[in-house]
Amino acid sequence: MPLFLAHLWRETENDANLRQAALAGLRKYQWAKRPDFTRPHAVQARAGNATLLRLASSDAAHKKAQRQPAAILIPSLVNSHVILDLSDSMSLVGHLARSGFTPYLVNWGMPAPEDSRLDLAGHIEQRLVPMIRSIEGPVTLVGYCLGGTIALGAAELVNPAAVATIAAPWRFDLYPPEERERIAALWDQSKPLCERLGFVPMEVLQNGFWSLDPARTIRKYAAFADMAEGSDAERAFLAVEDWANEGSPLTFGAGRDLFDRLYAGNASGNGEWAVGGKPVRPDALSCPTLAIQSSTDRIVPADAAPPLKQRIDSPLGHVGMIVSRKAPDQIWEPLSDWLSNSAGW
Repeated sequence: MPLFLAHLWRETENDANLRQAALAGLRKYQWAKRPDFTRPHAVQARAGNATLLRLASSDAAHKKAQRQPAAILIPSLVNSHVILDLSDSMSLVGHLARSGFTPYLVNWGMPAPEDSRLDLAGHIEQRLVPMIRSIEGPVTLVGYCLGGTIALGAAELVNPAAVATIAAPWRFDLYPPEERERIAALWDQSKPLCERLGFVPMEVLQNGFWSLDPARTIRKYAAFADMAEGSDAERAFLAVEDWANEGSPLTFGAGRDLFDRLYAGNASGNGEWAVGGKPVRPDALSCPTLAIQSSTDRIVPADAAPPLKQRIDSPLGHVGMIVSRKAPDQIWEPLSDWLSNSAGW
């Protein structure tokens, strides 16, 4: 809240009407009744505090699902897995299930105190890969945002049938220079405290996201003030904003990797990032690969995409590719078709 209000005061210094509208939207957001959506999931596997989830079903349905191709959805470490199964109408998990796949969803969970030194490779080797290996038969990997970067690391160790990434960063040297400088300054300011804590608090990451386009964030809340109560637009706003504000902290090891090695050092783009002792080379993977990137993404510029065999460019934004009215037709359907065709299913 203090961070949001600081952005609000700065961005509306000369616009009292916008400030009043944004404050009204903020009050409405705080007091609004949340949509009641809880999809039952069963736990397929555990590794540390991470779990691999699948849609809960009857015994007969589960046995049938086990014979269907498996698609493992890997979210970012920064925000929760909920964005991939947000509601009945906005669920990539649900779409893949209807398309004939057995979808599994990674929930990274809350890191434990002893996990503070667990870096990105450690999340793959000690959390993700053991859970993937709990599934019999071939699997496909679908990673969103940093989850796509992680999926490419896991692909070096598990030999998937296909890998698709959505808004995944890889070539950090192709971020705009001013963006890398802003991120470096934020990390320099936050790193000493994060190291003492052993974690990177969500507030540090939120500050980075909001600083990308603070004026847009303020306008978004101002517009929310006028949304009809109980409307689809209001429910969508609440679900996405709750997701964006409820992420778990990063382990310090993962944060140091992300900011020092990737953003600052471009270790992935330079072929210097290794998992399980093997350099991660997406362009050398033997399986079919697909990168889906957004031409309007401020969080992960399209130029930063990994060098995969096939690519889809979308005008939808970073979150819009996952949860928007156009996402099912423009992203989900092409993705499920590609997975079916590429993996030979």
